[in-house]
Amino acid sequence: MEISSSIVGGAIAQPLDQERQVRVLKKALEAEAATALALIDAVPKPQPVAASNPPHLGQNIDTRA
Repeated sequence: MEISSSIVGGAIAQPLDQERQVRVLKKALEAEAATALALIDAVPKPQPVAASNPPHLGQNIDTRA
């Protein structure tokens, strides 16, 4: 009888262990997401670059060449 009761006890404990593991995994994923967002926010935003050419250059395209 002791063997069967330990098997039943183990079968009941498995879903609880799985639920606990899923909760730990979800918390780990949430922590990873928060870290990723913090890293993305830490990247400096690019500043607009002024054109280095004079205003009359680069306005026309020769399509017959």
